[in-house]
Amino acid sequence: MLSFIAQRLIQSVLVMLTVALIAFSMFRYVGDPIASMVGQDTTPEQRAQLRGELGLDDPFVVQFARFVGNAVQGDFGISYRQRRPVSELLEERMPATLELSFVSAVMALALGIPMGIYTALKRHGVLSKAFMAISLAGISLPTFLIGILLILVFGVQLRWLPSFGRGDVVSIGWWTTGFLTKSGWLALIMPAITLALFQMTLIMRLVRAEMLEVLRADFIKFARARGLPERLINFRHALKNTLVPVITITGLQLGSIIAFAIITETVFQWPGMGLLFIQAISMVDIPVMAAYLVLIAFMFVVINLVVDLLYFAVDPRLRVQSK
Repeated sequence: MLSFIAQRLIQSVLVMLTVALIAFSMFRYVGDPIASMVGQDTTPEQRAQLRGELGLDDPFVVQFARFVGNAVQGDFGISYRQRRPVSELLEERMPATLELSFVSAVMALALGIPMGIYTALKRHGVLSKAFMAISLAGISLPTFLIGILLILVFGVQLRWLPSFGRGDVVSIGWWTTGFLTKSGWLALIMPAITLALFQMTLIMRLVRAEMLEVLRADFIKFARARGLPERLINFRHALKNTLVPVITITGLQLGSIIAFAIITETVFQWPGMGLLFIQAISMVDIPVMAAYLVLIAFMFVVINLVVDLLYFAVDPRLRVQSK
């Protein structure tokens, strides 16, 4: 077990160093940071002085080591456009993104897994066919189109839900939450559905496919031959073996919810990290872009590490191979 964890930690560190190198390269090859920080009236001597103060004349290796050391401490420099520490900007926007991602993930899992089990056990039922039709629409329609349709129906025509923003929030220390206000929950409904729909349909189809494959296995046939109750076979033996490969895919999809909340946040003007990243791209704010890339990669690495440990705990074959 310890050797397995050590291997995964080493792989995670290598991945983060690679991502940090890519993010750092943006400072050198995506525009000139000095041109973004000073005006047109700045003299060449002032520009050279600023480059020296920022350490931009140092060798590449020295600059990269400094960048990694600062990133480990949560320091990603100053935003070129907003003239504020990037860490403060991310700290302000992170609660909105994490709350949206959390609600979307819970929705996707709470609906996707039961729908996948039902469509596998009741393949020819009317409700199963309706679920499959919904999943086909969820996979086929792009996220931004789903969001626009929801805004058109529930925000413009019916006027039931707000079409943009986060609603009223309550500050708890540095964390801001919309879970404690009615307007916060109303503003969360449409973005959460938009972000969760694709993940829900993917999880549903994955659970259904794995469940059907397990139900055709020999040990399920032997269990039926022994006269075990159908409910016991389906929910104790079949479901347990179904969820082993589902854990890996689901974990990665939960990471992608955070990473790809950019589109949803842009459509609904949700004040999260994704919207901040889009604004940084439009303004070529490289420190914000680099920080977002490193932070999302770190979240992926952590989620992937947790999934690997869960997989190790659930699948006995891995434990046998590690001995």
